[in-house]
Amino acid sequence: MTPETVQIDDQYITLAQFLKYINIIGSGGEAKLFLADIEVLYNGKIEQRRGKKLYHGDVIDIPALDLSFVIDADGAAE
Repeated sequence: MTPETVQIDDQYITLAQFLKYINIIGSGGEAKLFLADIEVLYNGKIEQRRGKKLYHGDVIDIPALDLSFVIDADGAAE
């Protein structure tokens, strides 16, 4: 599966913010439940911490939803 590039306007985004940004969850509070029920891979490893910081080049996969993303952060060079 080819990852879709997601542009963010900062150096990083948390996993909960990311899930909300891509419209997987409706609010940050739903992240804990989502991560407990659905396997999310961060650079190939299972990640359940909603506060995990995602930086430029990180890859997020959600196999159950057949989704894959790569982070493109504007603040990466700062």
